[in-house]
This record gives sequence, structure tokens and C-alpha cells, in this order.
Amino acid sequence: MPLSISLITDTVMTPSVRLQEMIRVIRSARTQGEERGIIQKECADIRAQFRQGDNGERSHSLAKLLYVHMLGYPAHFGQMECVRLIASPRYSEKRIGYLGAMMLLDEKQDASLLITNSIKNDLSHSSQYVQSLALCTLACMGSAEMCRDLAPEIERLLRASNSYIKKKATLCAVHIIRKVPELAELFTPSARSLLSEKNHGVLHGAVVLITELCEHNPDTLDQFRKAVPELVQIMKGLVTSSYSPEHNVAGISDPFLQVRILRLLRILGHNNDTASDAMNDLLAQVATNTDSSKTAGSAVLYETVLTIMDINSESGLRVLAVNILGRFLLNNDRNIRKKNTLFSTYCTLLFLLYAPPSGFYCSRALELSLALVSAVNIRSMMKELLIFLSTCPPELRSQTTSGIFNAAERYSPSKRWHIDTILHVLTTAGGDVRDETVPNLIQLITTASELHCYTVHKLYRALVKDISQQPLVQVACWCIGEYGDLLLKGECEEIEPVQVTEDDVLDALETVLQSHMSSPATRGFALTATMKLSTRITDNVDRIRSIVSIYGSCIDLELQQRAVEYNALFKKYDHMRAAVLERMPVMDKNSPGHTNGDTSGENKEPDPSKPKPVEAGLLSEPASQNPGKKCVMVSTKHCCVYVHVVLTETMRVYEKNGLSLEIQCDKQTETEVMVTLIGSNSTQNDITNFNLQAAVPKSVQLQMKAPSGNVIPAHGLGQVTQTVVLNNPNKASLPCLFLSKTKFTYLNFNQHIDEIR
Repeated sequence: MPLSISLITDTVMTPSVRLQEMIRVIRSARTQGEERGIIQKECADIRAQFRQGDNGERSHSLAKLLYVHMLGYPAHFGQMECVRLIASPRYSEKRIGYLGAMMLLDEKQDASLLITNSIKNDLSHSSQYVQSLALCTLACMGSAEMCRDLAPEIERLLRASNSYIKKKATLCAVHIIRKVPELAELFTPSARSLLSEKNHGVLHGAVVLITELCEHNPDTLDQFRKAVPELVQIMKGLVTSSYSPEHNVAGISDPFLQVRILRLLRILGHNNDTASDAMNDLLAQVATNTDSSKTAGSAVLYETVLTIMDINSESGLRVLAVNILGRFLLNNDRNIRKKNTLFSTYCTLLFLLYAPPSGFYCSRALELSLALVSAVNIRSMMKELLIFLSTCPPELRSQTTSGIFNAAERYSPSKRWHIDTILHVLTTAGGDVRDETVPNLIQLITTASELHCYTVHKLYRALVKDISQQPLVQVACWCIGEYGDLLLKGECEEIEPVQVTEDDVLDALETVLQSHMSSPATRGFALTATMKLSTRITDNVDRIRSIVSIYGSCIDLELQQRAVEYNALFKKYDHMRAAVLERMPVMDKNSPGHTNGDTSGENKEPDPSKPKPVEAGLLSEPASQNPGKKCVMVSTKHCCVYVHVVLTETMRVYEKNGLSLEIQCDKQTETEVMVTLIGSNSTQNDITNFNLQAAVPKSVQLQMKAPSGNVIPAHGLGQVTQTVVLNNPNKASLPCLFLSKTKFTYLNFNQHIDEIR
């Protein structure tokens, strides 16, 4: 039986049979209409009982009405009866009256003000149980006005000798501070003295009260920081105490109190070296002695990690926090692992934002954070990752931007959110993004036709504000060229429109063309955008013709060729200009790229959301010029696009039929490359007879060592690895993916499969 029902039936004593009978009849109703009929009849009887005055049945009738209220039926006509019962001298009636007030009244109703005097009288009652009823009611539904009137009474009870009353008074004080923050100073002196109590309930209330005081009044922080040693001793007593059945939860001594103390220590130790030093040893003790296999222990460890990250803790403690995250994720209990994944997500982000100076730990924390991103937490995780991007070390910017783009591609909740996220990255770290970011963003923009106006307005503002971030400028120029007519209309529902003239737009593009910060590729985007505007504006076509003609003699051959071709459109093929420069159609990500910076390329844009193999045999730059990287050059009619691949990272080269192959570079010099091929299986059956063969150019010597096995277990429960060594004695330029041809065979579901790549 629910607690409220039990409380009601216990209160009405002998006549409770009538309440129980009413409950039985209501529950036996076969239809909702039959139930409503029973409720209406009972409510009519209850109203009649209320009108008869004090006949000894009022509390019984109110008990039945409260049950009706719990079922969702109107019970407001019982509010005044609650006020009368609270004023009754009999405890049984006072008890049901206070219960009714907590259920039927709130601070917005005038009837709540009528019980203020009764509560004040009961706070001074000789019975602790009557005092308890008054305290619970005030803490539950006390308005700001009631709190102001009764705050002195609560402060007096905080100094009472009765632990039962102190416990409830502290929680009532918390409610008063939340309702009337200016009353916090009234409870500050008494709060510190409560920490000397031995009763766990009082201690718990005291810690909550001090936490509330510190959050609402930062001026009290210095005063309560003096209590850090006392809090540390209380926490040590909980961690090292023997088994106590009264407070034990799954082998953890009072985890609720431990969590509250850790939260308070986190507030007191923030940006304070003295307080942080006083709690370092305690945090290490809690982190090493708490069992993480149970939910209660995980909750304590979670708060411990949050505290470690938020105070000025030692670097060793922060490393310990990362180890705790690893234990969360490696727990054999799937339920525990699932519950703690969210813990790990936010703890990892905290470690990422406040990482020790070592770049290794920061990089590993970043990898873990990106791996934990999901459709459920994408918004909150991305918010923290973008904050980190603005302050992260330069060597991690490229890794961070790539991870953000991949996560946004996989889990974006909407196209607008996706576009905004990429634009934020380009504004913050445009110089550290991948080469394919610009065409990928352009492809995304073309598919979001309902956001063209929003996007071009936002990009125009970004262009006018800053032209130093080249990828951002390129996308902005492309959008202005494609959707400049929408920009000039000045009408946009999604964003406050900017009133822009034709001269304003052309001035912005000329600024890009003339700026020393603009790369040749960026100037190409700007020149093409200027040309495209010749079919979207009416009054400045001659100005556009003049701008284009100037670059017909440019020393940059790419820009010169474009200008010459555009001049030809104006002179010889002016009748075709509108058709040639019309708006680009929606781009398919798997179709050849079409961008203003790459007008007629034949290469297919890669899908950044999936790891993919890079075609072999393409031109690459010498390793001596850029150690640790290889560069693939994809040629188009007008320009070359370079795609860098870091060979020191793991790269997925094949994924089909549940089989996934990855290459991990173990060693790389000018004369030798050693890699490990890793095969995993996500299907329900084992893959058997797995065999891998490879071929390389004649100038390279290939040595394939024995594989770890030929059976790849199902469900990703195991892997097959094989080490490959390539000797390059002539220091020839290796292709990005140095295996010219690979062949692998295997059996899956009794089907023989041959693959040649």
C-alpha cells in the first residue's frame, strides 16, 4: 500500500474501515464511468460531513477526500477543512490536517496564509511530533511571506537539544534560504555548530544547509572553509567505519552523507589552495577504498572525481580520476557499466577542461570523450567540446575539430544545429580543420533548402567581422555567390535580417580578393562568387565586369584562368551567362564535388562519418618534408586538393559483411614502415579461414609475419592481427596507403568470400 494511503488509514483509526471499504469499491469499478459515479457519491457525502461542523467525523472525511485527490479528482473544497483540523488540539486531527495542507495547499493560495499562526504555535508545542508536523509542512509549502514570519522560530529550533527536531529544522532552513535568500545570514552561526552532531540525519541536514549557504552567499565561503578539517574527519570516519546496518547501503557506509560532504568540499576547495591541500589525502583515500561494483559506490566515486577536477588538486589525483573512469567502463556488470557511462562522459570532460600539463593525458581524455558521444548526449557533450576547443593546446586542435565534425555528422539532432556547430568550429579554429571540411559543409548547406536564407545571413555577418579564417571565408563566399539574392532581400524568419545593399556585398568580396590573408583558393571562391552575383543583382553588373577584368592579368595562373573565362562569358557568351551561373543543384555526398573553389572536379567527396580506404598509387609528398604524414593529391581541372593522413594513427580501411579491417602504424622511418593489420567481426557467427595477401611496388620489399590466428570471434569478442614490414632501401616516395593491392578470403555463414582491394 502506498505511503500516503497507509498514513491516511493509520490516522483515521477505528473508522478507517470505511476508508478501506471506499478504496475497495473504487478499485472494483469495471469502467471509468462507474468509478466517476462512485467518486461523485462519496464527494457528496464528504461535503455533507463538512457542513455538519465538529461531529468527530471530519478527519475521517478528509482522509477519504485525500485519497480521491490522489486519484486525480478535484478536492479543492477540502482546503478550509485542513485549516480547521490544523487548529484542533487533538493530534489525530492535527496530523491529517497537516497532511491535507501539504497535498491540497500551495503558496499561491490564500488559504495557506491562514495556517501561519497555527504553525507558529505548534513550533513551540511540548510534543516533538507536533513540532515535526509543523516543520514538515513549512518545508513543503511555505511561501516567502510565511518563511519571513517563521524564520526566527526555525533558527531557535536549530539550537534545540532534540536531534529529531534539529534534523527537520535544518531542512526547513534550507527551504527558507531558497525562498528568501536574504535570510541566509540568520542561519550562518548555527549551521557551523551542527557539524559536531553525531546523528547522521542532523549531519546530513547540516551539510545540505551549509552547501545552500555557500551557493547563495559566496561571502560565507571563507567562514566555512575553516570547517574543512572537520568535514574531512567526518568523511574519514564514514570511509573507515565498521559495518553499521542502520546506515549501510550495499556495503557503503551512508553513501548519501558521503555524496553530500564531497559536494560541499568541492565548493569549498574551488580556487583555494589551502582548502584543496587539506582534502587531497581524503580524496585519494576515498578513490582507492570505495568499491565501484555497486551503484552506491559508483555514486560516491562519481562525486569524488568531480571534486578532484574542480579543486586545485595534485596531478596524481587527476590521473587517479582517469583510472576510475576506466574502471567504470570495464565493469563486468552491464547495468553498472551502462549507469556509469554518463558519469564517465561528464567526468572525462571535466578532466579534459582541467587536465594536467601533460599533453598525453589530455589527448587520451579527448579520445575517450569523443568515443562516449551518442545521440542522447550530443548537445551537452558538444557544448563542452566547443568550450574546450577555444582553449585547447595547438597540437590538439586538429584532433578536436575532426572529432567534433565526425560526432556532428553521426548524431546531429537537426541540420540547423549541424550547420551552426561547424560554423562555430570554423570561427574558432578554421586553420586546423580537415581539407574536405569546406566541400562537406557546402554539400550540407545545399541539402538544407529551408536554411539557405538563415545560412547566408549568418555567414555574411561572419565574413564582415573576420576574414582571417580561410575555410570560413571560402564557405561564406560560396554561399553569397549562390544565395546572394536571399541576402539582398533582407527577409529571414530564422534570424534577425541584415539590411544589405549590392555595394555592401561587393565591398565584402573585394576585401577578400585584395587581402594579404587570402590564399589563392580563397580568392578563387571570392572571384567566382562575384561572377555569380552578376545574375542575381541588377544595378552593379558593370562593377562586377570591372572586378573580373582586373584579374585577367593576375600573376596567379589559377585566378587568371578563371578571370579570362568569366570575361569570355561577358563578351562572347553573354546570352548563356544566366544559364551557366544559375544556382547549384542539391549535391549528393557520393557524387563528384561541385564547389566554387573546385568547379568541375571529377573526384568523389569522401564521407567523413565513415573511416575509408585511400586510393593507392597517388602522388605524395616526401616524408622528409612533413614527418609522420603522407599527402594524397587529387587533381581537378583547375586546382589540386591535398588530403593528409596521419600514419601514426589507426585507420579503418575496410568494413563490409560485418568484417572490419584497420591498419595501425607501429614504426615509420625513411627506410622502413611497420604496421599491424587488425581484423574484427561484428556478426553473430565466427569468421573462419581468414587469409590476407598483399602486393607492393617493385621498389619496396614486403615481409608479412604469421597472423595471430585464422578465426575472428563473433560479436567483436576478439581480433586477428598480422604484422607487415615494408623495407624501402631506396627511400622512394611511398603512396599514402602503401599496399598497391590486397586480397583476403574468409568463410562467413558457410559462404566463401574473396575480396580484392
